[in-house]
Amino acid sequence: MKIAEYAFNGEGMNRVFENEKWTVGIKNWKPANDITGIDCLERHNLTDELFVLLAGSCTLIFANKTEDGLVFDAVAMEPNKVYNIPATLWHNTITCKDTKMILIEDSSTSMDNSDIYSLSMEELDVLKSLIR
Repeated sequence: MKIAEYAFNGEGMNRVFENEKWTVGIKNWKPANDITGIDCLERHNLTDELFVLLAGSCTLIFANKTEDGLVFDAVAMEPNKVYNIPATLWHNTITCKDTKMILIEDSSTSMDNSDIYSLSMEELDVLKSLIR
């Protein structure tokens, strides 16, 4: 037996390890996660998701549904802390070009049990004001 090593240096996210229980991915900057490219939120309906910032900067944006619509908030990630995104929470990441993160989630997480929410121009303005 040997110890396996995994790496990913491309744009976006790549699942570098997966078994029947969980997945580990490496997430790097991509245009859709830049403040100028963000256009949606996602949620995983059955599973939590964990992020760990290794390098660069990342702001976790998220929204809770209320009677009046979505209420947005943001958390500036700190390196070497674990951030848990609970199941059903709308979220996304805003990153810069030198960002590298680790993502950990249940291996059953997929678009079959997740949703995408397209942000309006007004919602994008609210999110951008939270980040500046």
